[in-house]
Amino acid sequence: MPRIPNISPSLVRNLLLAALVVAVAVSGFYTVDPEEEAVITRFGRYVRTTPPGLHFKLPLGIERVQKVAVQRQLKQEFGFRTTEVGVRSQFAAVSAESSMLTGDLNAAVVEWVVQYRIVDSFKFLFRVRGVEGTFRDMSEAVMRAVVGDRTVNEVLTVGRQEVEDLVLQRLQELAVQYETGIRVDQVVMQTVNPPERVKPSFNEVNQSEQERERLINEAQSEYNKLVPRAEGEARQTIQQAEGYALERVNYAQGEAARFDALYAEYREAPEVTRTRIYLETLGRVLPKAGRKVVVDDEIEGLLPLLNLGGGTSLPPAGGGGG
Repeated sequence: MPRIPNISPSLVRNLLLAALVVAVAVSGFYTVDPEEEAVITRFGRYVRTTPPGLHFKLPLGIERVQKVAVQRQLKQEFGFRTTEVGVRSQFAAVSAESSMLTGDLNAAVVEWVVQYRIVDSFKFLFRVRGVEGTFRDMSEAVMRAVVGDRTVNEVLTVGRQEVEDLVLQRLQELAVQYETGIRVDQVVMQTVNPPERVKPSFNEVNQSEQERERLINEAQSEYNKLVPRAEGEARQTIQQAEGYALERVNYAQGEAARFDALYAEYREAPEVTRTRIYLETLGRVLPKAGRKVVVDDEIEGLLPLLNLGGGTSLPPAGGGGG
C-alpha cells in the first residue's frame, strides 16, 4: 500500500485561511461602472447606495450588490420591435399594441417610443414589483387614453405634437405617483397610419379634403380682392355724397344769409334797395335779350325808317337806340 504523507495541522489551517482570504477578496470587493450606481442589501434589506468606483461589501453572501444604470437613457418600443440594428435596421410589427380607436370611432395604427432614465435606483428596485412591465403598461394605457380623446385627423396630422406632450406629462405623473424611480425624457410617435384595409378610402378622403381646402382658399383670395375694392368704392361714393350735401347746405345757408342781409338793408332804405335790385336784375337780363330799340311814344311814321333786319344804327334824330 502507498504510504500517506503526514500533513501537519498548521499547514491545513494555513491553507484554509488562505482559501478564506481568497473567498473574502473575491466576494467582498466589487466595481461600479461610471454610468451605474450599486444598491447594497444585507440579508435582503436595503443598506446603502454606492457611486461608481471600487468598493467593499460583507462577503460570502451576507451583502448583495444590484447595479442600476442611472446615467443611461433607456427606451421601450410600442407597436413594433427592432429585430436587427445596422445601416438598414429590421423591425417587426406588433399589431396588438399599435391598433387603437380614436375619439371619432376610427381605427388607427400608432407606433411610438418612450425614452426614459432611472433617477432613483432604490425606488426602481423595491417600490414596484416588475417595474419595467408596469411602466410599459402605464405607457400603453396613457397613449390609448390620449388618442381616444382625439379625432383620427388630429392623431395623423396636426395633433401629433400635442399627443406626444400630453402623453409625456401624464406618464411622468403616473411614474411619480407609483414611485417607480423613472423620469420620462421623451415620447416620440414613429408612424401613425390608418389600417391597411381602409388606406385607399382614407387617401381618397384626404384628397377630397385637400381639394376642398384649395377651393376655399381660392374663394377666400377672390373675396379678399373684390370685397375691399367694393368697400372702397362704397366709401368713396358716400364721401362724395356727403361732400355734395355739405356743399348744398353751405350754399343754401349762404343764400339765406345774403337774403337776410339784403332784407335788413331793404328795411333801412326800401326805395334805394328796390332801385338797386331792379338795376342789378336789368344788368343780368338785358345782355341776354339781344338787340333793343327805345323810341319816343309821340314819334309817328318811324317804322319804315328803321332797318330792323340790318346791322346799321338809327339816325340821330328821333330818340336813342341801344
